Amino acid sequence: MAEQSAQPEYRIEDLAHHSGATVRTIRAYQDRGLLPRPERRGRSNVYGDAHLARLRQIADLLDRGYTLASIKELLEAWDTGRGLGGVLGLVAEVHGPWTDEEADRISRAELDARFGGTPDEEAIREAVELGVLERLPGREGEEYLVPSPQELAVAAELYAAGVPLSAITGHLRELRDQVEHIASRFLEFTTEHVFARYLEHRPPTDADAAEAATMVRRLRPLAQQTVDAELARAMRLLATRHLQIHLSPDPPRARDDQPRAVSLPAGTIRAVQNLVGAEGVEAFIAAATEREVHKRTLDTLAASRHKQEGIG
Repeated sequence: MAEQSAQPEYRIEDLAHHSGATVRTIRAYQDRGLLPRPERRGRSNVYGDAHLARLRQIADLLDRGYTLASIKELLEAWDTGRGLGGVLGLVAEVHGPWTDEEADRISRAELDARFGGTPDEEAIREAVELGVLERLPGREGEEYLVPSPQELAVAAELYAAGVPLSAITGHLRELRDQVEHIASRFLEFTTEHVFARYLEHRPPTDADAAEAATMVRRLRPLAQQTVDAELARAMRLLATRHLQIHLSPDPPRARDDQPRAVSLPAGTIRAVQNLVGAEGVEAFIAAATEREVHKRTLDTLAASRHKQEGIG
C-alpha cells in the first residue's frame, strides 16, 4: 500500500510568512476563537494547511468589509456544517461591479493636456481623494487608474466649457452626498420589502443567501434605471423653468433660501464668544435660532391641539 504524503506543517513564523498575517495577528485570532489552536509537539506549536486556509478566508472577508465579530459568526456557521457557499456568493454579488463601465488608465501628460496643459498638483490631490483617480504603485506621478472614464470625461467637458476645477470638485462632493442618500433609501426600501425574508437568520442559511444573491442580480439595474428616468424628468422640467427665467425681460427675483445678514448686539456676540470661542459663533447662533424656531413650532402645535380638545 502506498504511503500517504505527510501534510505540510508550519511554525507560527512560517504560517505568518505564507498567509501574509503577522505573528501577533495570528495569536489575536486564536484568542478570539477565529483560528483553531495548533497542535502541541513537545515545546513547539505546529500549524497545518487548515490554519493557512482559515487565515486566507478571514483576510478575504475583511477585504469584503466584514467585521471580526461577523466573521466569527460566519466561521462558526461553517464549522457547524451550515456552509458558507451561499453567503460568500451573496457577498461577491453585492461587492461586484454595479456598472458595465470598465476602468482605464491615463498618463500624467495626457491628464494635464485634458485640463489646460498646466500641471495642477492640488487638483490631482483632490481627484485622488474623491476617487476619480487612483494612484498606481510604482507609477507615482506618471500614470493613474481611472475607475470611471465617463466621470473623468464629464469633468474634462465642464472644464473645457469654462468651469473652474475647484467648482467641479465642489459640485461632485455635493452630488455624491445626494446620490449616496438616494442609494441608501433604495437599499432600505428593497431590504424592507424584498430581502428581509432572506436575512431572518444570522448568518442566513446557505439556501436563503443563494436566493438573495439571485435577487441582487435581478434588482441591480433597477436603481440606475429609476434614477436615470427621474433625472431626465427633472431636467426637462427645471431646464424649461430656467430658460423662461433667463429669457424674461424682468430680472429674476431673489431666492428665498439665500443667506441674509442679521445685526446682533455687540454684547450678544461677546457672550457667545465666551461660550464657544470666536470660531464657533456663527454655528452656535444658527443652531440656537433653529432650536428656537422648532420650539415655537411645537408650542404652536400643542396649543392648537389643546384648543381643539377644549372645543370638543
